[in-house]
Amino acid sequence: EVQLVESGGGLVQAGGSLRLSCAAFGFTFDDYAIGWFRQAPGKEREGVSCISSSDGSSTYYADSVKGRFTFSSDNVKKTVTLQMNSLKPEDTAVYYCAATGSSWCHGQIYEFDYWGQGTQVTVSS
Repeated sequence: EVQLVESGGGLVQAGGSLRLSCAAFGFTFDDYAIGWFRQAPGKEREGVSCISSSDGSSTYYADSVKGRFTFSSDNVKKTVTLQMNSLKPEDTAVYYCAATGSSWCHGQIYEFDYWGQGTQVTVSS
């Protein structure tokens, strides 16, 4: 059974940092693309970042987070992290980890088959 377990959310002031982690279980980690999505109240879920499994170095970032967020993957620990710096109030959302058996990802919801339960990130102004 595929499981994705997020951790690391919380409350932070604008300009601060948070690190989210996602532990993966039940699938061959190296063969899956992993992504981060977020959903703010009243808004649709959107792609934040993802790493393609084909070579492990192709990383997608949404324009809104480029230069501030960094996605990294540890294939030994089967864990991915999202380092979020210079956080803004508009980054407030529930953040979800997701996985797909496809080799490539482009940050689109339809690409992903498995989802974690989400972790809340709140950025105060």
